[in-house]
Amino acid sequence: MEYKDYYKILGVPRSASAEEIKRAYRKLAREFHPDKNKSKGAEERFKEINEAHEVLSDPAKRKAYDALGANWKAGQSFTPPPGWDFGAFGGGQGRRRTVSAEDLGGFSEFFTHLFGGMGGMRGGFGGFEDMAAEAAPDTRARLTITLEDSFHGAQKQISIGGRTFNVRIPKGIQAGKTIRLADQGAHGGDLLLEVEFAKHPLFELEGSDVYHTLKVAPWEAALGGKVPVPTLGGIVELTLPPNSQSGRKMRLKGRGLPGPVPGDQYVTLQVVTPPATSEAQRAYYADMARHFPDFDPRRV
Repeated sequence: MEYKDYYKILGVPRSASAEEIKRAYRKLAREFHPDKNKSKGAEERFKEINEAHEVLSDPAKRKAYDALGANWKAGQSFTPPPGWDFGAFGGGQGRRRTVSAEDLGGFSEFFTHLFGGMGGMRGGFGGFEDMAAEAAPDTRARLTITLEDSFHGAQKQISIGGRTFNVRIPKGIQAGKTIRLADQGAHGGDLLLEVEFAKHPLFELEGSDVYHTLKVAPWEAALGGKVPVPTLGGIVELTLPPNSQSGRKMRLKGRGLPGPVPGDQYVTLQVVTPPATSEAQRAYYADMARHFPDFDPRRV
């Protein structure tokens, strides 16, 4: 039969503490659980992970396993030492009896030969739900960020349940996406932070596209020219065509949230008429009306 390197299966050193073993097991059990991972080989990998955890999480079984020596490599042909008795390590009741891998819920021949007669095994080896029960549940929370955080990427410090976490905000992350902090949940599982955006005073977001309403003066709209426009990356100049009207939409390509296909920024013009608060200003409007005798905004 083949030797099983349980430390390698869990990805921990032979000197790993019980907490390190538990943490590695929880992470791998979640990753390869057949209910979540449908890829080829995931179920067999999940069985290996549980078998390794069954041995390394039990002090007596781990002591017996370590007694075999550290020079064995995974896949090597292996035979238990003459007179092998797991009971000598405080785990079994007497000599080993013959138990098949099927009797042990699918554990390997290697496991069966070493620990098949231990007298009292922890239950639930036949069902994946029981095997994964020790994997702590994830903790979920909301994380509110600004559009600028997503545009530039950021590091944020947040407090949840009296604990403080440093969170990296990836560039281009969108609302509804999740940031995972491994093993930081309230019960030892992962902490899942669902991203939401704070209301922005200048911009609205649809997918990765940013929308902004730009106020312009009547002469800017009529004459055209360059006007400053705020974007998530800073102020840029937008060229207005002459005779632009309120409601006209213009695009700033690539000025939305970053990503494999960057979003755009859409600018909607809003022509704002200055108030006439003095005699001179009122006279100016009256003179303007005389210069445009055929203009009727209700017929435009």
